[in-house]
Amino acid sequence: MPNYQKKLAVKPGCKIRLKHFDPGYHDEHESRKSALPEIEENRQKMDELQYLMYAENKHSLLIVLQGLDAGGKDGVVRHVFTGMNPEGCMAVNFKEPTPKELAHDFLWRVHPHVPSKGSVVIFNRSHYEDVLVARVHGLVPEKIWSKRYNEINDFERLITTENNTTILKFFLHISKEEQLARFKKRLDDSARQWKISESDYKEREYWDDYTKAFEDVLTKTSTDHALWFIIPSNHKWFRDLAISQIIVQEMEAMEMQFPKPTVNLAEIRRKYHEAAGAGKANRHKKR
Repeated sequence: MPNYQKKLAVKPGCKIRLKHFDPGYHDEHESRKSALPEIEENRQKMDELQYLMYAENKHSLLIVLQGLDAGGKDGVVRHVFTGMNPEGCMAVNFKEPTPKELAHDFLWRVHPHVPSKGSVVIFNRSHYEDVLVARVHGLVPEKIWSKRYNEINDFERLITTENNTTILKFFLHISKEEQLARFKKRLDDSARQWKISESDYKEREYWDDYTKAFEDVLTKTSTDHALWFIIPSNHKWFRDLAISQIIVQEMEAMEMQFPKPTVNLAEIRRKYHEAAGAGKANRHKKR
């Protein structure tokens, strides 16, 4: 079985040029039907591992999803994490900052949402918007956004070391042609038309600027404690396969264990048998 954790990871210090990565790559599988058994197996494992993480309460997992419009961020949340228990898994979407948020440093609004021990949090867009949108549209000067790469690295190092959080960052890589094809599907499908935004085609005009911004993000913020993965995403089923496999491998590597009981099991068994015996005796009396 291919190891996407190694194959798709951005090696720290490596200079990234996205033109060298094929967004249509799908490895050995040729169709969703072919990949589905592996995807289902991974989702089942994710469910079991999340339950173990919640019980052990020592580790946490932060998933960061970034990509251009129609890249599939919502689809990943819906299709990859569908088996996880909402009690221990939450998705957060960072939209345009509010006036209150803008009055603080750019990470101020992010920190309250990082996962606590025992939980999984998915950032559907994230703190990286402040070196993507803010850069492309000139919302802050270069002397400000250029410092944020190191500030992000320090922030991510903090939560990995202080809260035992594993961070997995996925860049959903699609082609410009695939984006337009997905825009057309939105127009043709009444169940998707709600996703249409006035900004879709305006943002598309900045494709090259966003590409350069993403390349710098991938180059400057893929670290040993918080790796980026470039996920070929023209084929949604391959996207789901690769991401689910990487998550399973990372969670298995945590070597989590169920905590030992906090009660005297022998005493609890005695009470159970006593209660069960009393219940059985009462049933016989009623007869």
